[in-house]
Amino acid sequence: MTSVLYDVPGPRAIVRNRVLGVITILVVIALVGFVLYRFWVTGQFTAEKWYAFTFTRIWEQFGLATLRTLAAFGVAAAGALILGFVLAIGRLSDHAWVRTPVMGITEVFRAIPVLILMILLYYGLPVIGIKMTSYWAVVIALIVYNGSVLAEVVRAGVESLPRGQGEAGYAIGLRKAGVMRLILLPQAIRAMMPVIIAQLVVTLKDTALGFIITYPELLYFAKLLGSNAPLGSPLIPAALVAGTIYVALCLALSYVAYIVEKRLRSSPKAVVVAGGEAGVGVGITEAAPTTATETIAAHRATSEHGRGSRHP
Repeated sequence: MTSVLYDVPGPRAIVRNRVLGVITILVVIALVGFVLYRFWVTGQFTAEKWYAFTFTRIWEQFGLATLRTLAAFGVAAAGALILGFVLAIGRLSDHAWVRTPVMGITEVFRAIPVLILMILLYYGLPVIGIKMTSYWAVVIALIVYNGSVLAEVVRAGVESLPRGQGEAGYAIGLRKAGVMRLILLPQAIRAMMPVIIAQLVVTLKDTALGFIITYPELLYFAKLLGSNAPLGSPLIPAALVAGTIYVALCLALSYVAYIVEKRLRSSPKAVVVAGGEAGVGVGITEAAPTTATETIAAHRATSEHGRGSRHP
């Protein structure tokens, strides 16, 4: 018995897969247990190491550092999405004088590591007389890098659509901008939403690189607390707390992405248009998603049918 992509496993293969799954789980549990054991042996779970977390001030500073992380991520995510759409539209342009420079800019921005961009913006620009705060160095570097990556994601989503979608738009009189805005981009965004959200999660985690240029975000405060000798240098506890906050933020972002994707999939896709003198209905009630091209064509066909009925 086979499916479209692979052979369905038989009884022996099912047993083998289950055995391998159990072994994998046991290995992971053993590794986690070994790490926790080493933490215990080296005294990372002692009251002295966690003494700093009994102060309210410490948790307030963790909260402020988390807000700084979110502040950088929010602006960077919005800017990266805008830049990504602009570069993607430029990459899809019919004019070579637009398409070629945009392609070069996108490839260069994607090739430069985001940490190097931050260092150049924060330490390099003052050499030529331009000063920039650590916040804007982090934000601009994240926008440039992730925007170029998202541009390729959007471009791939548009080019993966059937060519008939765009041709149908041109056939009913739409121009290139209308075809892109009404037909191609909505479908491409819906199809590439998981990849877009995954890149935004990467953007959130990359804010941690800001501690290298002294941006006081979450990792920066965890490192500062971990090197505080009067509080017992709780480096591992501070890293565990910061890591837990990062995991919570990523899970929250993933949940938001799940809600957005669920709403996009459950949005109404049926269009019913009435036409004719005798109440003859022209409807589109397909179970599958109805594209914008079909909707526009249905409206035009209905209006022409109504004019033909009034003027035999």
